[in-house]
Amino acid sequence: MSSFIHDDFMLSGKTASNLFHGSAESLPIIDYHCHLSPQQIAENIQFRDITQLWLVDGHAGDHYKWRAMRAAGVPEEYITGGTRSSWETFEKWAETMPFLMRNPLYHWSHLELSRVFGIDTILKPSTARGIFEECNAKLATPEFRGQSLIRKFNVEVVCTTDDPADDLRWHRQIAENPFGTKVLPTWRPDKAMAVESPEAFNSYLASLEEAAGMEIRTYSDLRDALQKRHDFFESMGCRLSDHGMDTFYAEDCTESEVEAVFAKIRAGKCLEKKEIAMYRSIFMHDQAVMDAESGWTQQFHVGVVRNNNTRLFESVGPDVGCDSIHDIDMALAGNRFFDRLASAGKLAKTILYCLNPKDNAVLTTMAYNFNDGTVPGKMQFGSGWWFMDQEVGMRRQIDTLSMLGLLSRFVGMLTDSRSFISYPRHEYFRRILCDVLGSDVDSGRIPAGEIADVERMVRGISYFNAKEYFGF
Repeated sequence: MSSFIHDDFMLSGKTASNLFHGSAESLPIIDYHCHLSPQQIAENIQFRDITQLWLVDGHAGDHYKWRAMRAAGVPEEYITGGTRSSWETFEKWAETMPFLMRNPLYHWSHLELSRVFGIDTILKPSTARGIFEECNAKLATPEFRGQSLIRKFNVEVVCTTDDPADDLRWHRQIAENPFGTKVLPTWRPDKAMAVESPEAFNSYLASLEEAAGMEIRTYSDLRDALQKRHDFFESMGCRLSDHGMDTFYAEDCTESEVEAVFAKIRAGKCLEKKEIAMYRSIFMHDQAVMDAESGWTQQFHVGVVRNNNTRLFESVGPDVGCDSIHDIDMALAGNRFFDRLASAGKLAKTILYCLNPKDNAVLTTMAYNFNDGTVPGKMQFGSGWWFMDQEVGMRRQIDTLSMLGLLSRFVGMLTDSRSFISYPRHEYFRRILCDVLGSDVDSGRIPAGEIADVERMVRGISYFNAKEYFGF
């Protein structure tokens, strides 16, 4: 009997199979957005066991799996509690696995077992101990350290996610000790926009003052400090920014008004809803101008409600699997935000991602309002993100982009992951892409005589579009 993860996994026809194996399978990976730890990369981490690598690595574990385990009835002590052994946590994950059929974790987990460890056995309670021990034995060898795991998947570029106050020491160490994959920082200034809590905001500004070597007394000072750090990030190879927001902001606001808002929060006073929107509107505009003047690509991830479970937030912390899809209007503000930039000649290359699939068409049509012919796909709708990073979500993203934009100019997949073994998600996406296009050829929706153009499209989306677009 063939293994679950076989050569034509997810490929429903001969054309799809030929496209994947002939045009996509062997191409390098450009992982232009992820959350890998630069320190772990620089130190070439050796994971103690599969539980640390796969499930629990401090608070940087896999929140997808944590959500699933809780839903399956696994107590928190086995998940983030830190009181159970590695084997006990892994055993609970194996007990959860049979309940995950049709959940993307079932596919991803078995892809990772197969591609990383060469294990094609189905994970379940009866096989858990053997898989646990085989993975741990391999993780104890040099071939399964962090850098080797990245090289194993032919990853050409990794872009991490980094705060403006970061000193980027680990990126410098990696650059001085190259291992075959370029590792670059990405500018993520979310904390400088998070003005809901005066205490947290002012605490963050203290660290930014230290990093920039200047006092931040006014909003103008903040802009100057961020520009200094932006220039430093560029000197370290940064070519992208990324912004995590609930929605876009484009309120009318004068310089004097934002200075007054900034003075209020620096005095430790809470802002009104209108003041928060004014601050974010000016802040995001200034960030976008910086990116345009540096020739960077800006990314906007919109539509998430974070840390909804107060009990878990207070006992465990943020980012533990209690975030969900937002339902918020963003069309008017988004178009207004980008129009201001385009009108001033300050619109950078831009990728838009939404968490709510109802916004797929909104963001695609928004992006295509501002393409100007200077760069292919200058503004575009990005890959399926977070809860949409699965088969149905990927197909919806491909379909929407195909209907309302140019799929052929799409820069393709990313991992958006904290895990060193998430790279099979690129394979997963490429298989789905080839299945979509192969099915269209087989059904006559794409002319079979133009297969060379289809192959070129697959190669572009899988690798070459990103290579050209980002200019690494």
